[in-house]
Amino acid sequence: QVQLAESGGGSVQAGGSLRLSCIASGYGSTYSLGWIRQAPGKEREEVACMEWDGKTTYADSMKGRFTMSKDNAKNTLYLQMNSLKPEDTAMYYCATDSRPCAWIGFRYNYRGQGTQVTVSS
Repeated sequence: QVQLAESGGGSVQAGGSLRLSCIASGYGSTYSLGWIRQAPGKEREEVACMEWDGKTTYADSMKGRFTMSKDNAKNTLYLQMNSLKPEDTAMYYCATDSRPCAWIGFRYNYRGQGTQVTVSS
């Protein structure tokens, strides 16, 4: 059974940083792992996706600011977010899927409950 539990969200001023964590278990060894987000009144969007071999891709607006990593010993995913902007305000979810990242977009089969990130100007 796939289980995903995010933490680390909060409120921060523009230009600040946050690190999100996600304890993940029950997914297959070749599954893709990722972060997605959804702002009020907007469609869900992809943030970052990591293939089973560690290759990671980022949405254009997050490149250079966000970094996704994984600690296998702790079964934990991380999303380091720097230079945050008000438009980054959203609910952030970690997610997993058996398909390659290119096939998923933001439509993962499994996702957690989310953690709220609010960036003020």
